[in-house]
Amino acid sequence: MKNLLIIGFVWPEPRSTAAGTRMLQLIEVFKKNNYNITFVSTSSKTKNSFNFTKTNIQTSDIQLNNSSFDLFLKNLNPNIVLFDRFLTEEQFGWRVAEICPNALRILDTEDLHFLRNARKTALKKNKKLSLSLLMNDLTKRELASIYRCDLTLIISKFELKLLKKKFKVDKSLLQYVPFLLNPIKLDVINSYPIFEERKNFVTIGNFKHEPNWNALLYLKSKIWPLIHQKLPDAKMLIYGAYATNKVNQLHNEKENFYIKGWAESTQDIFINARICLAPLQFGAGLKGKLVEAMQFGTPSVTTKIGAEGMHKNLPWNGFIEDSVNEFAQKSVELYTNQKLWKISQQHGIEIINKCFSKEKYSKKLIKKIELIKKDIIRHRLNNITGALLTHHTVKSTKYMAKWIEEKNKK
Repeated sequence: MKNLLIIGFVWPEPRSTAAGTRMLQLIEVFKKNNYNITFVSTSSKTKNSFNFTKTNIQTSDIQLNNSSFDLFLKNLNPNIVLFDRFLTEEQFGWRVAEICPNALRILDTEDLHFLRNARKTALKKNKKLSLSLLMNDLTKRELASIYRCDLTLIISKFELKLLKKKFKVDKSLLQYVPFLLNPIKLDVINSYPIFEERKNFVTIGNFKHEPNWNALLYLKSKIWPLIHQKLPDAKMLIYGAYATNKVNQLHNEKENFYIKGWAESTQDIFINARICLAPLQFGAGLKGKLVEAMQFGTPSVTTKIGAEGMHKNLPWNGFIEDSVNEFAQKSVELYTNQKLWKISQQHGIEIINKCFSKEKYSKKLIKKIELIKKDIIRHRLNNITGALLTHHTVKSTKYMAKWIEEKNKK
Protein backbone atom coordinates (compact mmCIF):
# COMPACT_ATOMS: atom_id res chain seq x y z
CA MET A 1 0.00 0.00 0.00
CA LYS A 2 1.38 3.41 -1.00
CA ASN A 3 0.25 6.05 1.49
CA LEU A 4 1.12 9.70 0.99
CA LEU A 5 0.57 12.33 3.66
CA ILE A 6 0.68 15.96 2.54
CA ILE A 7 1.03 18.56 5.29
CA GLY A 8 -0.20 21.79 3.76
CA PHE A 9 0.90 25.21 4.91
CA VAL A 10 -2.60 26.28 3.81
CA TRP A 11 -5.50 24.53 2.10
CA PRO A 12 -4.89 24.82 -1.68
CA GLU A 13 -6.57 27.74 -3.45
CA PRO A 14 -6.02 27.01 -7.17
CA ARG A 15 -8.23 29.92 -8.27
CA SER A 16 -6.32 32.37 -6.05
CA THR A 17 -2.67 31.37 -6.13
CA ALA A 18 -0.14 29.66 -8.36
CA ALA A 19 0.97 27.70 -5.29
CA GLY A 20 -2.52 26.21 -4.98
CA THR A 21 -2.49 25.17 -8.63
CA ARG A 22 0.98 23.68 -8.23
CA MET A 23 -0.14 21.58 -5.24
CA LEU A 24 -3.07 20.12 -7.16
CA GLN A 25 -0.71 19.26 -10.02
CA LEU A 26 1.47 17.26 -7.62
CA ILE A 27 -1.58 15.55 -6.13
CA GLU A 28 -2.66 14.52 -9.63
CA VAL A 29 0.75 12.94 -10.27
CA PHE A 30 0.56 10.84 -7.12
CA LYS A 31 -3.06 9.86 -7.77
CA LYS A 32 -2.10 8.66 -11.24
CA ASN A 33 0.57 6.48 -9.65
CA ASN A 34 -1.93 4.83 -7.29
CA TYR A 35 -1.06 6.57 -4.03
CA ASN A 36 -3.62 6.83 -1.25
CA ILE A 37 -3.47 10.52 -0.39
CA THR A 38 -4.28 12.32 2.85
CA PHE A 39 -4.09 16.11 2.99
CA VAL A 40 -3.91 17.90 6.35
CA SER A 41 -3.30 21.45 7.50
CA THR A 42 -3.34 23.60 10.63
CA SER A 43 -4.83 26.52 8.71
CA SER A 44 -8.50 27.39 8.41
CA LYS A 45 -10.35 26.81 5.16
CA THR A 46 -11.55 29.83 3.18
CA LYS A 47 -14.26 30.25 0.59
CA ASN A 48 -11.51 29.89 -2.04
CA SER A 49 -10.15 26.60 -0.70
CA PHE A 50 -10.28 23.61 -3.03
CA ASN A 51 -13.15 21.25 -2.25
CA PHE A 52 -11.71 17.77 -1.70
CA THR A 53 -15.09 16.20 -0.91
CA LYS A 54 -15.63 15.13 -4.53
CA THR A 55 -12.25 13.41 -4.68
CA ASN A 56 -11.03 10.21 -3.04
CA ILE A 57 -8.48 12.20 -1.04
CA GLN A 58 -8.84 12.09 2.74
CA THR A 59 -8.52 15.37 4.65
CA SER A 60 -8.11 16.31 8.28
CA ASP A 61 -7.50 19.36 10.43
CA ILE A 62 -4.44 19.07 12.64
CA GLN A 63 -3.14 21.11 15.55
CA LEU A 64 0.24 22.72 15.99
CA ASN A 65 2.32 21.74 19.03
CA ASN A 66 -0.07 18.97 19.96
CA SER A 67 0.72 15.29 20.47
CA SER A 68 -2.62 14.37 18.86
CA PHE A 69 -0.72 14.56 15.58
CA ASP A 70 1.58 11.77 16.81
CA LEU A 71 -1.34 9.40 17.21
CA PHE A 72 -2.73 10.47 13.84
CA LEU A 73 0.64 9.72 12.26
CA LYS A 74 0.92 6.28 13.88
CA ASN A 75 -2.53 5.26 12.63
CA LEU A 76 -1.93 6.54 9.10
CA ASN A 77 1.61 5.14 8.85
CA PRO A 78 2.51 6.92 5.56
CA ASN A 79 5.25 5.75 3.20
CA ILE A 80 5.84 9.32 2.07
CA VAL A 81 5.30 12.64 3.82
CA LEU A 82 5.32 15.78 1.68
CA PHE A 83 5.82 19.10 3.44
CA ASP A 84 4.24 22.10 1.73
CA ARG A 85 6.97 24.74 2.23
CA PHE A 86 9.77 24.61 4.77
CA LEU A 87 7.64 26.07 7.57
CA THR A 88 5.57 22.88 7.83
CA GLU A 89 8.75 20.80 7.86
CA GLU A 90 10.01 22.86 10.78
CA GLN A 91 6.76 22.32 12.64
CA PHE A 92 6.15 18.63 11.91
CA GLY A 93 9.36 17.17 10.47
CA TRP A 94 10.76 16.08 13.82
CA ARG A 95 7.54 14.25 14.68
CA VAL A 96 7.59 12.42 11.32
CA ALA A 97 11.28 11.49 11.77
CA GLU A 98 10.57 10.13 15.24
CA ILE A 99 7.30 8.27 14.65
CA CYS A 100 7.72 7.18 11.00
CA PRO A 101 11.51 6.98 10.57
CA ASN A 102 11.27 4.95 7.37
CA ALA A 103 8.88 7.33 5.63
CA LEU A 104 10.39 9.26 2.74
CA ARG A 105 10.35 12.97 3.60
CA ILE A 106 9.82 15.34 0.65
CA LEU A 107 9.88 19.13 0.76
CA ASP A 108 8.04 21.16 -1.86
CA THR A 109 9.56 24.64 -1.65
CA GLU A 110 6.95 26.27 -3.98
CA ASP A 111 9.70 28.85 -4.44
CA LEU A 112 12.78 29.69 -2.39
CA HIS A 113 11.50 31.99 0.33
CA PHE A 114 14.98 33.17 1.21
CA LEU A 115 15.65 34.27 -2.37
CA ARG A 116 12.44 36.26 -2.52
CA ASN A 117 13.23 37.85 0.84
CA ALA A 118 16.81 38.75 -0.15
CA ARG A 119 15.59 40.37 -3.38
CA LYS A 120 13.05 42.39 -1.42
CA THR A 121 15.85 43.66 0.83
CA ALA A 122 18.06 44.43 -2.16
CA LEU A 123 15.25 46.45 -3.76
CA LYS A 124 14.65 48.45 -0.58
CA LYS A 125 18.36 49.19 -0.16
CA ASN A 126 18.82 49.83 -3.89
CA LYS A 127 21.56 47.20 -4.04
CA LYS A 128 22.35 44.26 -6.28
CA LEU A 129 21.59 40.79 -4.97
CA SER A 130 24.70 39.47 -3.23
CA LEU A 131 25.79 36.56 -1.05
CA SER A 132 25.83 38.86 1.99
CA LEU A 133 22.14 39.62 1.44
CA LEU A 134 21.36 35.97 0.79
CA MET A 135 23.04 34.77 3.98
CA ASN A 136 20.48 35.50 6.68
CA ASP A 137 18.48 33.53 9.25
CA LEU A 138 15.68 32.72 6.79
CA THR A 139 18.23 31.26 4.36
CA LYS A 140 19.74 29.09 7.07
CA ARG A 141 16.33 27.82 8.13
CA GLU A 142 15.23 26.94 4.60
CA LEU A 143 18.55 25.29 3.71
CA ALA A 144 18.43 23.29 6.95
CA SER A 145 14.95 22.07 6.01
CA ILE A 146 16.22 21.01 2.57
CA TYR A 147 19.03 18.99 4.15
CA ARG A 148 16.71 17.33 6.69
CA CYS A 149 14.48 16.02 3.91
CA ASP A 150 15.28 13.11 1.60
CA LEU A 151 14.22 15.05 -1.48
CA THR A 152 13.32 18.67 -2.24
CA LEU A 153 11.23 19.74 -5.23
CA ILE A 154 12.53 22.87 -6.97
CA ILE A 155 10.25 24.74 -9.36
CA SER A 156 12.82 26.96 -11.11
CA LYS A 157 16.04 26.09 -12.95
CA PHE A 158 17.53 29.33 -11.63
CA GLU A 159 16.85 28.22 -8.05
CA LEU A 160 18.19 24.74 -8.77
CA LYS A 161 21.46 26.23 -10.02
CA LEU A 162 21.64 28.59 -7.03
CA LEU A 163 21.32 25.72 -4.55
CA LYS A 164 23.84 23.51 -6.33
CA LYS A 165 26.46 26.09 -7.27
CA LYS A 166 26.25 28.77 -4.59
CA PHE A 167 25.17 26.68 -1.58
CA LYS A 168 26.71 23.33 -2.62
CA VAL A 169 23.56 21.26 -2.03
CA ASP A 170 24.10 17.80 -3.49
CA LYS A 171 22.03 17.09 -6.60
CA SER A 172 20.82 13.79 -5.09
CA LEU A 173 18.68 15.84 -2.67
CA LEU A 174 17.05 17.98 -5.36
CA GLN A 175 14.49 17.36 -8.09
CA TYR A 176 13.46 19.91 -10.70
CA VAL A 177 9.66 19.91 -11.00
CA PRO A 178 8.24 22.97 -12.82
CA PHE A 179 4.55 23.57 -13.47
CA LEU A 180 3.14 20.34 -14.90
CA LEU A 181 1.10 21.23 -17.97
CA ASN A 182 -0.47 19.49 -20.93
CA PRO A 183 0.82 20.56 -24.36
CA ILE A 184 -1.03 23.38 -26.09
CA LYS A 185 -2.66 22.50 -29.38
CA LEU A 186 -2.70 25.13 -32.08
CA ASP A 187 -6.36 24.58 -32.90
CA VAL A 188 -7.26 25.43 -29.29
CA ILE A 189 -5.36 28.71 -29.45
CA ASN A 190 -6.97 29.47 -32.82
CA SER A 191 -10.41 29.02 -31.24
CA TYR A 192 -9.76 31.99 -28.92
CA PRO A 193 -10.44 35.61 -29.97
CA ILE A 194 -7.90 36.96 -32.46
CA PHE A 195 -5.88 40.17 -32.23
CA GLU A 196 -8.65 42.47 -33.54
CA GLU A 197 -11.22 40.95 -31.17
CA ARG A 198 -9.11 41.54 -28.08
CA LYS A 199 -8.52 44.79 -26.22
CA ASN A 200 -7.00 46.23 -23.03
CA PHE A 201 -4.15 45.22 -20.76
CA VAL A 202 -4.53 42.80 -17.88
CA THR A 203 -2.67 41.56 -14.84
CA ILE A 204 -3.70 39.14 -12.11
CA GLY A 205 -2.36 37.99 -8.77
CA ASN A 206 -3.11 37.26 -5.14
CA PHE A 207 -2.78 40.60 -3.34
CA LYS A 208 -1.61 38.89 -0.14
CA HIS A 209 1.57 38.05 -2.03
CA GLU A 210 3.88 41.02 -1.46
CA PRO A 211 5.66 40.90 -4.88
CA ASN A 212 2.25 41.29 -6.54
CA TRP A 213 1.33 44.31 -4.39
CA ASN A 214 4.71 45.91 -5.07
CA ALA A 215 4.35 45.30 -8.82
CA LEU A 216 0.87 46.85 -8.79
CA LEU A 217 2.17 50.04 -7.16
CA TYR A 218 5.02 50.16 -9.65
CA LEU A 219 2.61 49.67 -12.55
CA LYS A 220 0.24 52.37 -11.28
CA SER A 221 2.86 55.03 -10.51
CA LYS A 222 5.59 54.47 -13.10
CA ILE A 223 4.48 52.46 -16.12
CA TRP A 224 0.78 52.98 -16.72
CA PRO A 225 0.96 56.81 -17.02
CA LEU A 226 3.36 56.37 -19.97
CA ILE A 227 1.17 53.73 -21.65
CA HIS A 228 -2.02 55.70 -21.00
CA GLN A 229 -0.47 58.75 -22.65
CA LYS A 230 0.13 56.77 -25.87
CA LEU A 231 -3.05 54.65 -25.73
CA PRO A 232 -5.73 56.79 -24.03
CA ASP A 233 -8.57 54.40 -24.95
CA ALA A 234 -6.94 51.23 -23.61
CA LYS A 235 -7.81 50.05 -20.11
CA MET A 236 -5.62 48.47 -17.45
CA LEU A 237 -7.62 45.69 -15.76
CA ILE A 238 -6.31 44.30 -12.46
CA TYR A 239 -7.71 41.05 -11.08
CA GLY A 240 -6.82 39.11 -7.97
CA ALA A 241 -7.95 37.57 -4.71
CA TYR A 242 -7.91 39.36 -1.36
CA ALA A 243 -8.10 42.94 -2.60
CA THR A 244 -7.96 45.18 0.49
CA ASN A 245 -8.96 48.83 0.82
CA LYS A 246 -5.46 49.97 -0.08
CA VAL A 247 -5.70 47.95 -3.31
CA ASN A 248 -9.18 49.23 -4.20
CA GLN A 249 -8.07 52.83 -3.61
CA LEU A 250 -5.86 52.55 -6.71
CA HIS A 251 -8.99 52.27 -8.88
CA ASN A 252 -9.22 55.35 -11.14
CA GLU A 253 -11.59 55.36 -14.10
CA LYS A 254 -10.28 58.69 -15.39
CA GLU A 255 -6.93 57.02 -15.86
CA ASN A 256 -8.55 53.82 -17.22
CA PHE A 257 -7.01 51.95 -14.28
CA TYR A 258 -9.52 49.41 -12.99
CA ILE A 259 -9.30 47.22 -9.88
CA LYS A 260 -11.61 44.33 -10.77
CA GLY A 261 -10.95 42.04 -7.79
CA TRP A 262 -11.79 38.34 -7.70
CA ALA A 263 -11.64 36.53 -11.05
CA GLU A 264 -14.31 33.91 -11.56
CA SER A 265 -12.64 32.61 -14.73
CA THR A 266 -9.02 33.39 -15.61
CA GLN A 267 -9.63 31.96 -19.08
CA ASP A 268 -12.29 34.57 -19.87
CA ILE A 269 -9.97 37.31 -18.61
CA PHE A 270 -6.96 36.28 -20.65
CA ILE A 271 -8.59 35.31 -23.94
CA ASN A 272 -10.28 38.72 -24.16
CA ALA A 273 -7.21 40.76 -23.19
CA ARG A 274 -4.60 41.73 -25.74
CA ILE A 275 -1.56 42.01 -23.44
CA CYS A 276 -0.59 40.80 -19.94
CA LEU A 277 1.67 43.10 -17.91
CA ALA A 278 3.78 41.80 -15.01
CA PRO A 279 6.37 44.40 -13.90
CA LEU A 280 7.65 42.33 -10.96
CA GLN A 281 10.50 43.94 -9.02
CA PHE A 282 11.31 41.02 -6.74
CA GLY A 283 10.19 37.46 -6.15
CA ALA A 284 11.19 33.86 -6.82
CA GLY A 285 9.92 30.68 -8.43
CA LEU A 286 7.67 30.67 -11.50
CA LYS A 287 4.92 33.17 -12.21
CA GLY A 288 1.48 31.63 -12.64
CA LYS A 289 0.01 34.69 -14.37
CA LEU A 290 2.62 34.51 -17.13
CA VAL A 291 2.06 30.78 -17.66
CA GLU A 292 -1.70 31.31 -17.89
CA ALA A 293 -1.20 34.16 -20.36
CA MET A 294 0.75 31.79 -22.63
CA GLN A 295 -1.86 29.05 -22.25
CA PHE A 296 -4.60 31.40 -23.43
CA GLY A 297 -2.61 32.96 -26.26
CA THR A 298 -1.95 36.30 -24.59
CA PRO A 299 1.50 37.86 -25.13
CA SER A 300 3.12 39.55 -22.13
CA VAL A 301 5.63 42.16 -21.05
CA THR A 302 7.53 41.42 -17.86
CA THR A 303 10.86 41.93 -16.11
CA LYS A 304 13.90 39.65 -15.80
CA ILE A 305 12.60 38.59 -12.39
CA GLY A 306 9.20 37.79 -13.92
CA ALA A 307 10.61 35.65 -16.75
CA GLU A 308 13.32 33.99 -14.64
CA GLY A 309 13.53 30.23 -15.03
CA MET A 310 10.54 30.12 -17.35
CA HIS A 311 11.72 29.89 -20.95
CA LYS A 312 15.20 28.31 -21.10
CA ASN A 313 16.81 29.89 -24.19
CA LEU A 314 13.54 30.24 -26.09
CA PRO A 315 12.28 33.67 -27.23
CA TRP A 316 9.85 35.24 -24.75
CA ASN A 317 6.18 35.59 -25.72
CA GLY A 318 6.51 39.35 -25.82
CA PHE A 319 9.21 41.42 -24.14
CA ILE A 320 11.43 41.33 -21.05
CA GLU A 321 12.29 44.85 -19.90
CA ASP A 322 13.52 46.30 -16.60
CA SER A 323 13.62 49.96 -17.64
CA VAL A 324 10.38 51.89 -17.02
CA ASN A 325 10.52 53.66 -20.38
CA GLU A 326 11.40 50.51 -22.32
CA PHE A 327 8.70 48.51 -20.51
CA ALA A 328 6.05 51.08 -21.45
CA GLN A 329 7.32 51.49 -25.01
CA LYS A 330 7.39 47.74 -25.70
CA SER A 331 3.92 47.36 -24.17
CA VAL A 332 2.55 49.93 -26.61
CA GLU A 333 4.42 48.34 -29.52
CA LEU A 334 3.11 44.87 -28.72
CA TYR A 335 -0.42 46.23 -28.27
CA THR A 336 -0.48 47.95 -31.66
CA ASN A 337 1.59 45.63 -33.88
CA GLN A 338 -0.52 42.68 -35.02
CA LYS A 339 2.35 40.82 -36.69
CA LEU A 340 4.58 41.12 -33.63
CA TRP A 341 1.67 40.10 -31.39
CA LYS A 342 1.04 36.93 -33.42
CA ILE A 343 4.74 35.94 -33.38
CA SER A 344 4.82 36.48 -29.61
CA GLN A 345 1.75 34.29 -29.20
CA GLN A 346 3.53 31.46 -31.04
CA HIS A 347 6.55 31.86 -28.76
CA GLY A 348 4.28 31.34 -25.76
CA ILE A 349 2.97 28.08 -27.18
CA GLU A 350 6.52 26.87 -27.76
CA ILE A 351 7.56 27.73 -24.19
CA ILE A 352 4.64 25.81 -22.66
CA ASN A 353 5.20 22.76 -24.84
CA LYS A 354 8.97 22.58 -24.36
CA CYS A 355 9.44 23.74 -20.76
CA PHE A 356 6.44 22.47 -18.78
CA SER A 357 5.72 18.93 -19.95
CA LYS A 358 3.50 17.16 -17.42
CA GLU A 359 4.37 13.74 -18.84
CA LYS A 360 8.14 14.30 -18.84
CA TYR A 361 8.58 15.81 -15.39
CA SER A 362 5.99 13.60 -13.70
CA LYS A 363 7.84 10.49 -14.83
CA LYS A 364 11.16 11.90 -13.63
CA LEU A 365 9.70 12.71 -10.21
CA ILE A 366 8.18 9.28 -9.64
CA LYS A 367 11.35 7.59 -10.90
CA LYS A 368 13.48 9.60 -8.44
CA ILE A 369 11.14 8.80 -5.54
CA GLU A 370 11.15 5.07 -6.29
CA LEU A 371 14.94 5.10 -6.59
CA ILE A 372 15.38 6.69 -3.16
CA LYS A 373 12.78 4.42 -1.55
CA LYS A 374 14.63 1.32 -2.73
CA ASP A 375 17.71 2.23 -0.72
CA ILE A 376 16.73 4.99 1.67
CA ILE A 377 19.34 3.92 4.22
CA ARG A 378 22.22 4.47 1.79
CA HIS A 379 20.62 7.71 0.59
CA ARG A 380 20.56 9.07 4.13
CA LEU A 381 24.08 7.85 4.92
CA ASN A 382 25.30 10.00 2.06
CA ASN A 383 23.53 13.03 3.56
CA ILE A 384 25.67 13.58 6.65
CA THR A 385 24.68 17.23 6.97
CA GLY A 386 21.02 16.22 7.00
CA ALA A 387 21.65 13.66 9.74
CA LEU A 388 23.39 16.26 11.91
CA LEU A 389 20.65 18.84 11.40
CA THR A 390 17.90 16.29 12.07
CA HIS A 391 19.59 15.27 15.33
CA HIS A 392 19.88 18.80 16.67
CA THR A 393 16.53 19.98 15.32
CA VAL A 394 14.71 17.06 16.92
CA LYS A 395 16.29 17.97 20.23
CA SER A 396 15.57 21.71 20.10
CA THR A 397 12.25 21.83 18.24
CA LYS A 398 10.86 18.79 20.00
CA TYR A 399 11.26 20.14 23.50
CA MET A 400 10.16 23.63 22.55
CA ALA A 401 6.98 22.14 21.04
CA LYS A 402 6.39 20.01 24.15
CA TRP A 403 6.87 23.07 26.38
CA ILE A 404 4.29 25.00 24.31
CA GLU A 405 1.91 22.05 24.49
CA GLU A 406 2.15 21.90 28.27
CA LYS A 407 1.73 25.66 28.50
CA ASN A 408 -1.42 25.47 26.35
CA LYS A 409 -2.89 22.82 28.67
CA LYS A 410 -2.61 25.21 31.60
